[in-house]
This record gives sequence, structure tokens and C-alpha cells, in this order.
Amino acid sequence: MNSSYLLDYNCSCWNSSALDLDEVELPENEVGYIPYNKRPETYIVPILFVLIFVVGVLGNGTLVLIFLRHRNMRNTPNTYIFSLALGDLLVIVICVPFISTLYTLESWPYGELICKVSEFAKDVSIGVSVFTLTALSAERYCAIVNPMRRHVAGRLSAKPVTLFTALVIWILAILLAMPAAIFSFVREIQLEGNKTIKVCHPYPEKLGRKYVQIMVVIKFLSYYAIPLIIITFFYILMAHHLVLSTRNMPGEMQGQSTQIRARKKVAKMVLAFVIIFMLCFLPYHIFNLWFHFDPQSEEVYDDFWHAFRIIGFCLSFINSCINPITLYCVSGTFRKHFNRHLFCCCTDSRGRHSLSRRGNSAILCETSSHTLIHLNSTVRRHCLQPDDVNCSVATTHTTVFNLDKT
Repeated sequence: MNSSYLLDYNCSCWNSSALDLDEVELPENEVGYIPYNKRPETYIVPILFVLIFVVGVLGNGTLVLIFLRHRNMRNTPNTYIFSLALGDLLVIVICVPFISTLYTLESWPYGELICKVSEFAKDVSIGVSVFTLTALSAERYCAIVNPMRRHVAGRLSAKPVTLFTALVIWILAILLAMPAAIFSFVREIQLEGNKTIKVCHPYPEKLGRKYVQIMVVIKFLSYYAIPLIIITFFYILMAHHLVLSTRNMPGEMQGQSTQIRARKKVAKMVLAFVIIFMLCFLPYHIFNLWFHFDPQSEEVYDDFWHAFRIIGFCLSFINSCINPITLYCVSGTFRKHFNRHLFCCCTDSRGRHSLSRRGNSAILCETSSHTLIHLNSTVRRHCLQPDDVNCSVATTHTTVFNLDKT
């Protein structure tokens, strides 16, 4: 095994968990060690991390601003998206500035406190992301399967339940990250010529290799495999219900059909988040499982596995900045707010616009997400302009729609 790659692997705060340093032998006259200034990743990775930091702070920061400034955006799915954005901001602000220097500095220069905080923040962010996506999938299933009952019977209690669920998610993520905060430490490694480097390591030496293997499996199951199995289960049930409803309810009310279409759109958005998370963290978990449980992993670690590890390392952080981009692409409502706050585009100050025309008797105009729209003589107040011709038609019938739409 090339010890130059092995050292590079251990100097990564994010991936230092994948090696038991007690079993690494570094010969005093090691000639295979490649200085950092001669490695391509020394120049590529920091540039990529600068982009991750800028895009992540702007994107997730704008999401938080949208949620805080616009009351009409504080519906159930958006509350979970707000939690996702906070978790991503945590890892971007706390971890990225320090970890971005790991490929330019051979030794960890920030001390033990930053080592503990960085490892802790990274685990909290991963936990918040995957648990929130799981909760979002369950919420989307309930919204699509029982849309009317969810609105009529649970409207008053939906917000407290959502806030409580988000709080539980953060508490659970913090508890699972506590071992990283407690056990992470800075270890010194002696190299040739009396040279010493320091690495940030999340596992105590005294607990041995078995403890590292157990923690790798626990993280794989709790942060990846089990949540994705639950998410898949909910989406299979959701798809089954939508297929049956299409076949068995041809005479469905127009308002309920609009409701289901809007909620299907939100479900597709959540599914996009899930797929992105799955792809971003798959290489990271594959490498950790392979390196720890293959007895010959140290011997066969070569250029391929070195490149694979760096790709997984970068993808795991790219996940923290890609959700706002995805949301901008799939959600027209969020796109309007992004344009207003981030790109300074001219939009209506209330973020409202005409949605559609429903026959000759009534016009449905869009307001906030997850709100009631009453089509009666007061419909004009929901319109973009007071004299908008598309919204000037009143109806004597009162119809209620629930647009659960982002």
C-alpha cells in the first residue's frame, strides 16, 4: 500500500474514521511519500470547497431568510426544508472553512477543540438531513393519501406536530453525534527525519479497531440504509395509492384533483432531495465499509481507491449546497422568492400571481402555500392586481381549496 495515500487519507477530518492508526507502519526511510505541493488534489479540492462554501451559504441562507420573512411560506413541508437548510448551513459554516485546508496543509493546525466541533457538526448535519428527508416522505404520504382529513381534522395541530418533529430530529441527530464530540482528538504521527504531523481523529485509540468497525456500521445503518428503506416504503405506498385513485375515481372533484396534483409536485421535489442525498453519500459509505471490513484493504489501496475516496469526500459536502439549487429548479414559488432576495428580480411584493381559470363562474388565484382560498365575492383580494381582469369574476358559490404547493 502506498503510504503517501494512507497519510493523505488520515489527514482528512471527514474520513479519518476509516483507519485504525495503531496498525499503520510508516518506515523511517519511506521514499514513497508525495509532498502535498505535488498532488493534483491539493489545488482542485480547495477550489471546489470555495464554491461549496459560497453556493451553500447563499443558497441555504436565502432559504432561511425566505422562511423567516414570509409567513405564507411556513407550511408543513417548508418547515422541514427550513430544518434541512439549517443543518446544511451548520456543516458549511463550521466544517468547510477548516476542512478545505486539509489538502493544502499536511498537519491539522486548529487544535483539539476545532477538531471536536468539526466532527460533531458534520455528524449532526448528516443526521438532520437524512431524518428530515424521512419525515418529509412520511408527511407527503399522509398528505396525498388523506388530503381532506388531514386538512379538516388536523389543520390546527399540524404546525405544532411539525415543529415537535423537527425538534426531535435535531435532538436525535445531536445524541448520535455526541461520540464524535467526546472522543475526537488530535494525534501526532512521527515521519522520517523527525518530522511530526497532526491528524484529527474521531475515535479513541484505547477502544481499538472493533469500536471503529461498530461505529462505521452504526453510521451506515442510522444515517443511510434504514432511513432510505423507510423512505422507499413510503414512496411505494404513495405511488400505489396514486395509481388506484386514478383508476377508481374518474369523477373526482375538481378542487381535490388540483390538491392532489399540487401535492404530487411536492412529493417529486422531496424525492429529488432523497435521490441527491443517496448519490452524494453512497461513495462515502462504500469506501468506509470496504476499508474496514476487507482484511486486505490496506494492501490493495491504490490510485483507484484514492480517487474514489476523494470523490466521496467531495460529494458528501456538495450535498450541503445542492438542495437550494434543486429547489430553485423544481419549485416556481421558491424560485420567485430566490429571484427577489438573491437576484433582485422584479416580482410582486407579496409573491402572488394568477394561477388558472376554472370555467365561467369562478377564477382561482394563487396565494400562499397550504392556505385556504375562498372563491366568493372577496376573491379580488387574492389577485396580483386589484383591477386584474382575470380575477374580476365573482361567484355566488363558496368553494374551498387547499393548495399544498411549494
